[in-house]
Amino acid sequence: MDRFSGQKSAVHYLYPPIDPFDQRMLDVGDGHKVYLEQSGNPNGIPVVVLHGGPGGGCSPSMRRYFDPQYYRIILFDQRGCGRSRPYASVEDNTTWHLVADIERIREELGIDQWYVFGGSWGATLALIYAETHPDRPLGLILRGVFLGTNTELEWFYGGGAGRFWPETWARFASLIPEEEQGDFIAAYHKRLFGPDLRVQTQYAKAWAEWENALASVHSNGYGGDAPGEYARAFSRLENHYFLNRVFLEEDGQILRDVHLIDHIPGVIIQGRYDMICPPEAAWNLARGWRKGELRMVRNAGHALSEPGISAELVRVMDQIAEAGGLG
Repeated sequence: MDRFSGQKSAVHYLYPPIDPFDQRMLDVGDGHKVYLEQSGNPNGIPVVVLHGGPGGGCSPSMRRYFDPQYYRIILFDQRGCGRSRPYASVEDNTTWHLVADIERIREELGIDQWYVFGGSWGATLALIYAETHPDRPLGLILRGVFLGTNTELEWFYGGGAGRFWPETWARFASLIPEEEQGDFIAAYHKRLFGPDLRVQTQYAKAWAEWENALASVHSNGYGGDAPGEYARAFSRLENHYFLNRVFLEEDGQILRDVHLIDHIPGVIIQGRYDMICPPEAAWNLARGWRKGELRMVRNAGHALSEPGISAELVRVMDQIAEAGGLG
């Protein structure tokens, strides 16, 4: 039976769980050590997976988008999250530190070129990495594109998405005094980085819940109760990056520099009803990227785990393995 036919849950499209053949902590400098793992075929096609957030961390399920017979699967937790240390730290933690870390990992593993696979913030980071080191990616596989623009941040933290989820937005907004509601990112920052750990955790959970609630097209408007320590790392890192506008030189920098990756083939998988990263960004990226192909997934939202998103990502990776590369 065609593994992509019929209506299935996301897990049915994925390869079976596997364990890493290599796990290590890599000292990347500035007092940071990042968790790094490899799984699949040690001699296979190298692919590095860039997780979302910032601050989301990688998970074992991310290994399952790749046929382990063909792929050398490289996962790592970005600075300050997951198993990387120091935990929840924003010191020496910027986009450019992460780009340097990716290169450090590539060199550490003795890889000349690799595929770069990333979703949401991972897609942002993949694009910035590729524009900075355009000779290293064999191809980009992106999901739920976020370009780090003021327009996108205003959509999600300025009430745009809240028009579709008014009751969920009201919970997020209600924790901030009315006089500070002109800038929710700054208002949450004050509390996420305040002296009281209890207050940090309270606002971290609210920040994470707002995003998690909108991730799936099947959401009921509740993002669950994330564990306090996870929520704290995720929310502090994400807020730190967004307050600093992802540390880019100017608004729209990724599209400004997209010509630098015109020679790199890529596939963009985008949920039609993505409330976190609306499809306009993916469409604009595809319009400006000569070898970028946009595949819009109907009846899908933002989450990696959406069945349509998972199916298309696995399909792309299988096609690369079968054809020996992206066209």
